[in-house]
Amino acid sequence: MITTFATALRLALGWFMFFAGLEKVLDPSWSASSFLLGAKTFPDFYAWFALPMNSWWVDPINAWGIFLIGAALLLGVWVRPAAWAGAALMILYYFPHNAFPTVPHGFIVEEHIVYAAAFALISVLPAAQRFGLSRFFKKTVLGRLPLL
Repeated sequence: MITTFATALRLALGWFMFFAGLEKVLDPSWSASSFLLGAKTFPDFYAWFALPMNSWWVDPINAWGIFLIGAALLLGVWVRPAAWAGAALMILYYFPHNAFPTVPHGFIVEEHIVYAAAFALISVLPAAQRFGLSRFFKKTVLGRLPLL
């Protein structure tokens, strides 16, 4: 039963990230700059990423990172590193969105923290990694990679 729920959580997070990333990858005018420039916590840190000298690499890494995290979780390959990357992204998205420690609907905990916790759970649950394409890759040269 835990395998079913863990796999369902992995697939739901993968679906969420895949389509959020796909939307950004397919929109050539998309940029993270407005989000970064509106940071309420650590505004100088996030504003640095929005500088024109940095946005050329921040925007594609962000968009493709979200997309690839989602794809890995949906396909069931590189689940552990994809889940940890998803957790890290959610923590990075948490701070600019909120005037820490106050959040719009409470104190400290909001959806990005919940997403980060769900990604962390997926990364440590072997049951979440059981169903996917990685078992097919383990028989190939790719299966020798420790991340798989």
